[in-house]
Amino acid sequence: MADMFIYTVSNKALTSSQRIFYEENGYIYFKNLINHEDLDKYKQRFIDICNGIVDSSAITVVKDYSLLKQKIFKGERLLYKIQDFLYDSVLFDYARDKRIVDVVSSIIGDGITGFNSMFINKPPNSLTNSHPLHQDLHFFPFRPENKICGSWTAVEKMTEENGCLMVIPGSHKSSLLLHGYPNPLNNSIYHGIMDTNHFKPVQLPMEKGDTIFFHPLLIHGSGPNLTQGFRKCISVHYLNNNCNFINMRDTEQEFVVDEVEKIFVLKGFSVDYNQSWVAKSRRITGKPGKYHELTSRL
Repeated sequence: MADMFIYTVSNKALTSSQRIFYEENGYIYFKNLINHEDLDKYKQRFIDICNGIVDSSAITVVKDYSLLKQKIFKGERLLYKIQDFLYDSVLFDYARDKRIVDVVSSIIGDGITGFNSMFINKPPNSLTNSHPLHQDLHFFPFRPENKICGSWTAVEKMTEENGCLMVIPGSHKSSLLLHGYPNPLNNSIYHGIMDTNHFKPVQLPMEKGDTIFFHPLLIHGSGPNLTQGFRKCISVHYLNNNCNFINMRDTEQEFVVDEVEKIFVLKGFSVDYNQSWVAKSRRITGKPGKYHELTSRL
């Protein structure tokens, strides 16, 4: 039985049928995994950050480019997302939630570190808040890829009209594809796969509290918000504590490094790409592993 499982490691929080679904499709869907009270707390924290009520100096705030140019929106109606919240006292509760952690551990093994965290808000009236089809591994300097997993929870109801998640089932079995800017109007760093004509995405409408877990090579994206409401979700990526760094400058991912490091320079300081990931990662469970040994040398 163990030989049939490549992309999962245990039945800790997955049934055998759920593991088989993840193995075949690259994602697994849980209905109503996170309760509404917790999600309302995270939503309010996001709104407080939008309104400057809490200190967000350690959090990356991303404004919607098309709305910013109109110069009439602010706060929740302007922010597309916040990133790097693993050291926020409220939002970190999502990253360490046992319901999330147990499933992640079933996929990538015990001993995990959160390294990529986002609260995504699609405001109305945006021309650019769709995210083209992409693979998250394109951005990540960690391997092996099977020891990385993302969680993604609907904070509000997700529909095709407001830009729900869409996936290409089974695409996690492919290699990392060429990314660029299929939509040049999007914010910088919103890379997508350049050739997607042969893909047939599956839309994943979700109710508040529904959660999916997915492999970093799974091709996914989301459409625009065409409603007058908002579309919010919260997401964290995890790696096994024994993952390694790679040198992305020797790969097709090199232009990601160049773009990110140029952004740091524009902000007035110089940071190595791998160091930037170290700064925003946080160990969740287990003893420090190879990843933490390497981070101490960077």
